[in-house]
Amino acid sequence: MAAAPRRLSFASQLIVFWLLVAVMCAALIGIVWFMAQANLGRQIGVARQQGLAGCETIGSRYDLSVDRAAEPAATQPAPSNVPNTDLMHAILDIVLAQMDGVEGGFWRPQGAPRGSFDAYAFPTYQGSGIKRDIPDAETPLILRTLRAASTTHTAASEFVEGQQDAVIVTACPVPHRDGLFAWTLSRVHPPLGPAGKALVTTLAVLLAVIVGIAIALGVLLRRWRANLARIEAGLSRPADLFTPIAPTGEPDLDKIVHAFNAYGARATSLQQQAGELHAQLAAAERFAAIGRFSAQMAHEIRNPIGAMRLKAENALNGDVERKQRALGAILEQIQRVERQLSGLLALTQPVRVDAHAVDLRGWLAGRVEWHHDAAARAGVALALECAEGLPAQASFDAEQMARAIDNLLLNALRHTPSGGNVTLHAARHAETLRIEVTDDGPGVPHAERERIFEPFVTGHAAGSGLGLAVVREIAAAHGGRAFYEARERGACFVIEIPWRTS
Repeated sequence: MAAAPRRLSFASQLIVFWLLVAVMCAALIGIVWFMAQANLGRQIGVARQQGLAGCETIGSRYDLSVDRAAEPAATQPAPSNVPNTDLMHAILDIVLAQMDGVEGGFWRPQGAPRGSFDAYAFPTYQGSGIKRDIPDAETPLILRTLRAASTTHTAASEFVEGQQDAVIVTACPVPHRDGLFAWTLSRVHPPLGPAGKALVTTLAVLLAVIVGIAIALGVLLRRWRANLARIEAGLSRPADLFTPIAPTGEPDLDKIVHAFNAYGARATSLQQQAGELHAQLAAAERFAAIGRFSAQMAHEIRNPIGAMRLKAENALNGDVERKQRALGAILEQIQRVERQLSGLLALTQPVRVDAHAVDLRGWLAGRVEWHHDAAARAGVALALECAEGLPAQASFDAEQMARAIDNLLLNALRHTPSGGNVTLHAARHAETLRIEVTDDGPGVPHAERERIFEPFVTGHAAGSGLGLAVVREIAAAHGGRAFYEARERGACFVIEIPWRTS
């Protein structure tokens, strides 16, 4: 089955989405600003050319008009530097009337500190009446342009960009009239109209808002990640250590939290019920086995009793030495019966587990040390192996588990020939503690492997056949199992229980 494509996390998707929106807004602002600047520059260039043409037209017409007016005059014409204001106004009205939004006039540097404005006209003025006043706000720009033209005696042009528009002033000398200059003033509005600046400002504010949203989103995502980490930590706990997760305060996440807590509560309840059912089932199995045990036990006890009766009858009719041998045989058979009864009593009584923390390595070493002398007498090497990763502590009933391990070790020592090896091995697999007892003996015949843990099934003449049954009961009481694992050589008996028994 093909693996599902890896997707970005929800937080990464939000960040990518925000970046796309921010880039689009920034690009839109840049495009609008670039278009506005390009169009404004083009409009200023056109306005300067128009102003220069108008200025030159005003100057040339005034020069021609003065010359024509002087021809029919007296033989002593008036000096050329005497301004004819009426003629100036007439020419300004005629020329500027054809130039929408353009105002202008004549200027001489003589006179007051700012020179003399001899005439001014704005025939296309949109207001009421005829405008004859030079605009005060633009006067410094007009004077700067006129002084530049008077210094170089050539046409000059200056402009200033304002919030609402750009003001372009052009000045040029009037031909053949020393010290007399014509000037024009025009205004260029933003290419996007009066609301162009407002549009750019609005887009800039929008970008700032997006940045603010990004900061707020970052704070929210950080809080979300912290809450998600807390939920993840709660979900990663082992199933047997369920702890409800506290609400996060985020409605969407709290839905998951409430669902998990409800699921955990149900799982805990089901686990408790399963434990109770397991205990009841184990008890039922024990009681069901009593019937089978009774028949087997009757057979096991009848043989020693029959032997004791025969020995007693012989002793009654025999000499003293024969009586002593009979009494010894009777005592041996009585001990055999006692072992059978003790094993049966232990098997029929329920195993009660009192779990607590146990120093695992020390406890295992203690079991090996307990059987060290018996192994030495049998000529068997007894060893302990602890796998890497074995927990320092585990929770179980140390006394009951000691009974189980002792039975397995005794069983291994009985079946291992002199010079052989018996190993107690412990390891952790996930949440399970696995304890193995292996030996170099003949192993368990295949036909008996399914029945080896049943009562009275034994491969040793001196055995009662109850030891492995007790091992199975103790493992089951801890929520685990005991089983035989086939090996190429020897036998291997395994106990698996949760390493943290609840």
